[in-house]
Amino acid sequence: MALIPASSGSESVIAEVEMNGSSDQATTTVRATVVQASSVFYDTPATLDKVEKLVAEAAGYGSQLILFPEVFVGGYPHGSNFGLVIGNRTAKGKEDFRKYHAAAIDVPGPEVSRLAALAGKYKVFLVIGVVERAGYTLYNTVLTFDPLGKYLGKHRKFMPTALERVFWGFGDGSTIPVYDTPLGKIGALICWENRMPLLRTAMYAKGIEIYCAPTVDFMPSWLASMTHIAVEGGCFVLSANQFCLRKNYPPPPEYTFGGLEEEPSPESVVCSGGSVIVSPSGTVLAGPNYESEALLTADLDLAEIVRAKFDFDVVGHYSRPEVLSLVVKTDPKSAVSFTSDSSDAYKTSAGKSDHVLKT
Repeated sequence: MALIPASSGSESVIAEVEMNGSSDQATTTVRATVVQASSVFYDTPATLDKVEKLVAEAAGYGSQLILFPEVFVGGYPHGSNFGLVIGNRTAKGKEDFRKYHAAAIDVPGPEVSRLAALAGKYKVFLVIGVVERAGYTLYNTVLTFDPLGKYLGKHRKFMPTALERVFWGFGDGSTIPVYDTPLGKIGALICWENRMPLLRTAMYAKGIEIYCAPTVDFMPSWLASMTHIAVEGGCFVLSANQFCLRKNYPPPPEYTFGGLEEEPSPESVVCSGGSVIVSPSGTVLAGPNYESEALLTADLDLAEIVRAKFDFDVVGHYSRPEVLSLVVKTDPKSAVSFTSDSSDAYKTSAGKSDHVLKT
């Protein structure tokens, strides 16, 4: 393992952790980087500027796939409760949500176009967590882009955890894609939905080979989960988390941290990272890093997947479908569906259905 300083002139300390940097780059080897850094909270344009800086740096090390943390664009509201107690929401909490909503992005939208252009400019696969705005509901979403600058699609988090259910909507089975790419089959699940065995099994059934797990979990047990998934799925697991300090959030009283006896100091660590890359054998290739913002890079030998599957193929030779099986419902779930028939009161003069009355 080598620790390579970032280029001069950078305000933040970004370290490159490069594994197997001298190995022969055969066609079965993929160089992947997980980004451990903080968002610029409430400032999406500045966050996108930071994304470009980090993508450029990782691409400079020859990375072909770059993973950013959960909701990197839009930010994770550590310490906030949005003024919520049972039976009441405060005026400040509602204003906090308004600002959070304003920092989210539309998918598709101009920010998505910019991210796609970045992937094309630096010729990388880019997987990045964002706060998606769909009308007045927000989603914890992962977007994927290819080196041609094409937006491939999204995954919305299935099950927001605890108080996250107050400010994020729920994904459904229509957004659990695995992309068949020249680097291998790439997909993503977010944070604690990686603890959902049936959801993991669905990803395995789609043949996932490079399993991305953006997160905000920095507890020691997270490494155990990532190692287990790598061995269980016979795949490479990449997990990216933010490393952020209190000063990366607006100062009080604009932004306060609840549940603490006193307001943390500006240098207090809010999220300590723990980003990691694990091989199908359970070997940790890079990380975990709990010390600073960092770029963690490893060379993934895809031949390891075949060796691991020889031991254990969870949806193949090690499955028992006559005893245990799984049905995944992939149709989108909408709150409202519109139908039309001969008595439709919303028929226009042209005979086409128009469910929004125009005046």
